[in-house]
Amino acid sequence: MNIQGEVAEGFEPVREAFVRNFEVLGDRGAAVAVYRDGRRVVDLWAGTKDADGTDPWRAETAQVVRSATKGVAAAVPLLLHQRGLLDLDAPVGAYWPEFKAGGKDRALVRDLLAHRAGVPALDRSLSPAEAVDGVSGARAVAEQRAFWEPGTEHGYHAQTYSWLLAELVLRVTGESIGAWLAREVTGPLGLDFWIGLPEAEAAAGRVGRVAAVEPPESAAGLRTRPRRNVSQAYADPESLTRRAFAAIDPLPDENAPEYRAGELPASAGIGTARALAGFYAALLGDTEDGARLFDPRTTALASGELSAGPDRVLVVNTRFGPGYMLHGPASPLLSPASFGHPGRGGSLAFADAEAGIGFGYVTNALATSVTADPRAQALVRALRAALAS
Repeated sequence: MNIQGEVAEGFEPVREAFVRNFEVLGDRGAAVAVYRDGRRVVDLWAGTKDADGTDPWRAETAQVVRSATKGVAAAVPLLLHQRGLLDLDAPVGAYWPEFKAGGKDRALVRDLLAHRAGVPALDRSLSPAEAVDGVSGARAVAEQRAFWEPGTEHGYHAQTYSWLLAELVLRVTGESIGAWLAREVTGPLGLDFWIGLPEAEAAAGRVGRVAAVEPPESAAGLRTRPRRNVSQAYADPESLTRRAFAAIDPLPDENAPEYRAGELPASAGIGTARALAGFYAALLGDTEDGARLFDPRTTALASGELSAGPDRVLVVNTRFGPGYMLHGPASPLLSPASFGHPGRGGSLAFADAEAGIGFGYVTNALATSVTADPRAQALVRALRAALAS
């Protein structure tokens, strides 16, 4: 495997783990980047741009990162809160009156961000076209009756998070979440990350094709077997688990231009590993030019626990802050100080305030993992070892 890029002295274990991801764990095209205290110490890429192709992955290659998008998108409401434009303790209905329907009148903004809003699924799934039309999703979640009293329990809003967050931001700013993010965050910081891929970037041909893959036989001993109740939940078409992930039905083609252009902050962000790592470094203020997105209070808020324990959708114990998944058995990050988000199938990005780390891993080979992909976890373990040495 021809590994491109470089690592700083002391971070060689990350390169070794990256190589092994291709040799043993079945990666086809991927990149990993790490910032420490504002300096990029890992910047590696290898394989093919398309999971089912032959063109090489290049330094600027971007990919769909699925739910790793949620962590980037979560910065928008937190920045609005930091600027005094959004009250996390206000009812969602104060900004979005239609959302009060179906027993959701007491749902708070912080409930929405921490997967406690009670609407992880829909009684009628949306078509792929409806999912990205900017209207149908918001209407559906506003009309949906809550599956539990908002604020009392939590369950991963895998798909509905897109329309919940996008509509909240639209009601507060008058602007789409993708446009606000580009104008206020990724544009000024020069980060190649988009929620809603611009036509010019689509035409440039730098975004690779993702594809579902099976782990190779060489990885058989490394596969994690889900607990029986988890497997049953995913297999049962009537379970809240299956219904949450099937809020868009049939499943959209993630390589289709219309899906990539749609502003789905739960699942359809597109970017590079460099951009993800740089974004999380900027949340901490650890960038080479001194840019800082979050003030210390917002950083503490982002990494603060709002939801913990049994997850009604994922059927394991999970921990969430306001928009961010937190370190725990279901999604191990670098340390208890980490906050970020995995993407189903492989991608992972997070910040760690104590270690001064911004981390990003992007792959085009989508495995069956949900919150703890073996390839991403191998890189995190290697990073942990490098920092400890």
